[in-house]
Order: sequence, then structure tokens, then C-alpha cells
Amino acid sequence: MAEAGSKRGRMRDARLAQEVILDAAEAIFAEHGFDGARIDAIARASGYNVSLLFQYFEDKLGLYTEVLKRTDRDLGALQARVLAPLFEQDTGSIPAQRFKAFLTVVVQTIFAYLLNHPRFLRILTWEMAEGWQTYKQIASQLPRKDQEQFELFFQQAEQAGLLRSSFTPLIQLAMITPICQSYLASLPLYQTMLPEEDVSSEEALARAREHLVTLIVAGMLIELPEPNT
Repeated sequence: MAEAGSKRGRMRDARLAQEVILDAAEAIFAEHGFDGARIDAIARASGYNVSLLFQYFEDKLGLYTEVLKRTDRDLGALQARVLAPLFEQDTGSIPAQRFKAFLTVVVQTIFAYLLNHPRFLRILTWEMAEGWQTYKQIASQLPRKDQEQFELFFQQAEQAGLLRSSFTPLIQLAMITPICQSYLASLPLYQTMLPEEDVSSEEALARAREHLVTLIVAGMLIELPEPNT
């Protein structure tokens, strides 16, 4: 029994160490991008030695992959929770108001997640600036289950004639993230343009989020009749 308890303790210690290392790596990747991040800087920030980082994650790319996997799981769980009521409804058809609600929740959720996870926002911005070169190396290791569910939902909406454009539905959906990303990453620019306003206040960010909801939903969907009219 003592040996089993000791083994569980070592496993807990290992999981804790890995989480601490991932937190440090996320901060360094956010500050310097993948190419600029140094493994020794991550080790110093985590308080663990380089050899332990290699033992757990093999190399810098393996560490970067696990950082993004962790974020993907976190965001996927959040989206699954907030979208569950919509997905649980009859999937044989997509009523217009249901699909509008789906798009609205997706935009609101992505905006809020990026706002509350500035490190991930910066990592995405580095990826965009570097042509997604690192992401392309690890994309196959990230789960596609949620993506396939979203793609099916969009295909059903397209078949129901709800989309304004026949442009690739999956790309239409994927564009939501960089639109939200661009707004939030540009807040310092907007503050320079409007020095008398606090563009980062809770009220201003709420207005911005709803503006993006209106912009994206109106851009994707045909004009829908008001409910009960």
C-alpha cells in the first residue's frame, strides 16, 4: 500500500510539474513567438531544469504542441458546454433562428475566451505574422471532433439556404476567430486613435463584442424575419 501511495504521489508531482512548465512555456511563447522562445528561458521561468523539460516534452516543438493542445481542450470544453443546447436539438434540419443563435454564441464565446486569455491571443498573432508555419507542423495532432460537428452544422445551414454566400462554410466559420483576434490585438491602436475614450473598459468591450456579433451574423446569414411575425 505504501508503494502504491508513493507512486500516486510521484504521478501527482509529475502532473504538477508539467502544468507549471506549460504555464511558463505559454508565457514565453506569447512574448517571443515560437522561433524566438528559448528552451532555457522556459526552464528558468518554470523553476525546472532543461533535462526535465526534454524528458516530459522531447523538444521545443513538443512543448509548443502541448501548450496548444491544452488550450484547444479548454476552448473545446467551453464551446461544447455553451453550444450543447443547440446541438441537442433535432439535427435533421436547421431552423433559421437556431442557426442565428449558434453563430451568436460562437462569436461571443470566442471573443470572451481571447479576451480572458491574452497569452493565447498573442500566440495566435505570432502564428499569423509567421504564416502559420509552426501550426502547420502540429495541426494533425490537434483534435478535429468539434470542427467536424461545426462543419456539419454549417453544411446543413447551407443546404437550408440560410447562408448569404456559397463560400466554403468551414472557412466562413474559421474566420470568426481572426476577426475577434484582430479587434482585441488592436486595442492599443484604437486607444491611440481615441485617447479620450477607454476602449478597454468592460462597457466598451461589451459594445465591441455585440458589434462583431452583428457584423458577422449579418454578413453570413440571409436576412431573417423577426420571430412571431
